[in-house]
Amino acid sequence: MDNNLIYKKAQAYVENLFEKNNNTKLLYHTLDHTKTVVERCKEIAAHYNVTEKQMLVLYIAAWFHDTGHLFTKSLKGHEEKSVEVMKKFMQENNAEQELIEEIAACIMVTKIPRNPSNLEQEIICDADTYHFGTKEFKDTDKRMREEYGLREEVVDKEKWNEGTIEMLNNHKFYTEYCKDLLNDKKKDNIRKLEKKLKHHKKEEDNLEINEASSFATKGIQTMLRLTSENHLKLSDMADHKANILISVNAIIISVILGVLMRKLEEDTYLTIPTLIFLAVAVTTIVIAILATMPKVTGGTFSDQDVIDKKTNLLFFGNFYKAPFEQYDKAMRAMMHEPDYLYGSLIKDIYSLGTVLGRKYKLIRLAYSIFMIGIIVSVIAFGIAVFIYNTSHPGGNSASTSAFPL
Repeated sequence: MDNNLIYKKAQAYVENLFEKNNNTKLLYHTLDHTKTVVERCKEIAAHYNVTEKQMLVLYIAAWFHDTGHLFTKSLKGHEEKSVEVMKKFMQENNAEQELIEEIAACIMVTKIPRNPSNLEQEIICDADTYHFGTKEFKDTDKRMREEYGLREEVVDKEKWNEGTIEMLNNHKFYTEYCKDLLNDKKKDNIRKLEKKLKHHKKEEDNLEINEASSFATKGIQTMLRLTSENHLKLSDMADHKANILISVNAIIISVILGVLMRKLEEDTYLTIPTLIFLAVAVTTIVIAILATMPKVTGGTFSDQDVIDKKTNLLFFGNFYKAPFEQYDKAMRAMMHEPDYLYGSLIKDIYSLGTVLGRKYKLIRLAYSIFMIGIIVSVIAFGIAVFIYNTSHPGGNSASTSAFPL
């Protein structure tokens, strides 16, 4: 077997394998990575003046050590497949069995846990992990994580960094050349990862605090908004109930004044029931109007009121007479002070509540008067008609024509 020829054939064979079996999931274990390992093997081997046979073993092992990734879905077990691919190639080129076994041992020693037993195995182990002690480690680690996510499972950044730190701490270079050249930078890479991990955890803690604070803030805002909306809905309902009372009793008064009053000249016995009915309707309307009558305050505030946080800028009655510039300045000051802002919202809700309490109290009174008044009026009409019919037997039936009211 011609050694010079086998070097070229091995390179061409592996390059062709990567070209024919293009795997988009291989983001780290690419042909470029294989070429890098080959160059690192040459670099380390040159330092130790290895024999021609040792160089051949290293060279073939470096070219084939990751070819198994082209044929395995998982990251596990690729070393065995790489050995299988290498053996097929070497046997086709009539290589000696002893040489094949030495190359196979070099490929298998890259499998974790590594336990090299000779110089060439130490060299290929160090060449395969050479980047642990270089500035390129950040990039290679990122690509390895992305590939792992595609081929195994997606791992969050924090968990991956923890695993990487553990791997680097357990790792060691075997050749003195790599120890002297790469250990310091490897330690630096570990420190950077630890710092990054610590910073990430701190950010997560702050995020959790901010999320909790944001959740609490949103909860408060939602509570205040819903409470205010409910108060406004109740206020609309109260106004609607008052409007019903006003409308109904206005119609009753119109009928009484327009129809019944003309009948009183003939049917004087209906005067008292009619006056009771009219008094009830008028009283109900007055109370309903009082329930809906708005209360307007001064409409101005002073700068000192804003400083002392005494004025509620959310209620129009406190600012409708104030100039816009003063109101704008005061509102911006309030928006920069959460206590003042929330305090104003609380005052606004409380004010709505007190107004609602007054409204519903008056409306309840109006409904009670209306209900009792209707009953009393009907009874009064009945008594009046009864008394009249008793004292005037066989009287004109027309005289009772107004009663159906």
